[in-house]
Amino acid sequence: MMGNMLFWGLLFGYVYISFVPVAMADNAAPQAVIDTKFGNMEIRFFPEQAPKHVENFIKLAKSGFYNGTIFHRVIPGFMIQGGDPNTKDTSKTAMYGMGGPGYTVKAEFNERPHKRGVVSMARSQDPDSAGSQFFIVVQDSPFLDRKYTVFGEVVNGISVADKIVSQQRDGRDNPLERIEMTVRIVEPPK
Repeated sequence: MMGNMLFWGLLFGYVYISFVPVAMADNAAPQAVIDTKFGNMEIRFFPEQAPKHVENFIKLAKSGFYNGTIFHRVIPGFMIQGGDPNTKDTSKTAMYGMGGPGYTVKAEFNERPHKRGVVSMARSQDPDSAGSQFFIVVQDSPFLDRKYTVFGEVVNGISVADKIVSQQRDGRDNPLERIEMTVRIVEPPK
């Protein structure tokens, strides 16, 4: 009897200790808040799966890179895409979707599925061509799994993405009305 209690006590202690650092690490990580006219979306990052993409997004957000860009591509039942610096200039509509920060980030494909609310990096045909553009999945899209880098997820405010994706759009999937964003990084309390 005493041996069983000791076994279960040790097992419980091991499991408890094993999970505490993970929970503390999640609480200690910065998050992003994307502010739009439809409300805010709070993003939790996955630095363990995509460290360079998380680092890049945080760096761009802190520099103000995303502020004033728009969600330039919305496809109902699929996703919303933004983060192109060309979208700050209304005279460059033909170039929306082609801009970036002037460098690329090597792909970090991982096992995180493209489920509703996931934040992933947009890219061209070249797997290592991601830069600043990202998309938020509004409906599970498993055909993207391990082909695009998942680096975060919306933990609060997915209804904002639903409002954005439902906006009227032109033949290139550009919303007819500008949906600007401001992205800020929220550091955990020390």
